Amino acid sequence: MSAVKRKMNASANESEAKKPKSNGSITSFFGAPKPKPVDASAPAPAVKFDKQKWVDDLTAEQKELLKLEIETLDNSWLAHLKDEITTKEFLELKKFLDRETAAGKKWFPPKEDVYSWSRHTPFNNVKVVIVGQDPYHNVNQAHGMAFSVRPPTPAPPSLKNMYIALKKDYPAFVPPPNKGGLLTPWADRGVLMLNTCLTVRAHEANSHANRGWERFTQKVIDLVAQKRTRGVVFMAWGTPAGKRVQKVDKSRHLILQSVHPSPLSASRGFFDCGHFKAANEWLVTRYGDDGEIDWALTPNTSTKKALPLVAVAQAKVEPNPKTNGASSPAATPKATPIKAEEEFGSDDEEALEEALKQAEEDVKR
Repeated sequence: MSAVKRKMNASANESEAKKPKSNGSITSFFGAPKPKPVDASAPAPAVKFDKQKWVDDLTAEQKELLKLEIETLDNSWLAHLKDEITTKEFLELKKFLDRETAAGKKWFPPKEDVYSWSRHTPFNNVKVVIVGQDPYHNVNQAHGMAFSVRPPTPAPPSLKNMYIALKKDYPAFVPPPNKGGLLTPWADRGVLMLNTCLTVRAHEANSHANRGWERFTQKVIDLVAQKRTRGVVFMAWGTPAGKRVQKVDKSRHLILQSVHPSPLSASRGFFDCGHFKAANEWLVTRYGDDGEIDWALTPNTSTKKALPLVAVAQAKVEPNPKTNGASSPAATPKATPIKAEEEFGSDDEEALEEALKQAEEDVKR
């Protein structure tokens, strides 16, 4: 075969190879598309969850024990927690609550409010997690969100101290009228206020400790830390709360720790912790201006208008070791300590820890 003919055949074969096959796809001609880079900051897609199918697959006993979860736990959370609440441990917790009710023992919050935190703060809306401890244990106090109380109940001592710290971060902050303590506006803006225990026997602090709530709420915290990859601020005040966030990835999330705002400990650094402003500065670096939390609780006011925020990456402020790296708040008059009130005994961190030890002993017996 002549060199010219060989060259012509080679050209023909090359042209034939370039032609797409009659049953081939467009990628056969242009080649497979290059994968797009993954944006780690993009929000996670909603989990596909067929609630009715899941409910249909439950046993009759499970349906009865989990009636409250099925009816009142927000679907965005149920989709992630459905396996946890069917564990033996959680079902035993529900049996315990049924026994409490059958024995005529009143417990708080009201049943319909146990999971109110999930409905006000759906999973994909969480930007801040405030870790609480035990629900308030008197009438018309607890309603399913840490530190919050419904009107006409006045703000408990710890919450009053939180207002003082907020005022230092945002001088324009105005406490709610009538000494109020309702924090649902925060919840609606992405602040998850989660107690370690979700129920308590009336007038008996930590009476439902070590019954299974701790495992469940730890699962909630772990889910947020694992799935909310864009970044969340965890506020852990006091030793018990600090233990709850020990395993949270600090390269992905911001952990703000301080003493508890209880009257017995707040004066040891809580008033000057700067956490509310530090949280917003960090959130702006992750979410842009839309990430900022408006901490206002009074109509027609906003902390967003109080102080312009500067991204942490651009802020030229020496970190304050007492505030976990947060910039020092502006100097303000020294806060007047608030005296503890008997009716809010569970606001007292030391009393809570003592009650927790007692509860552990009672369970062992």
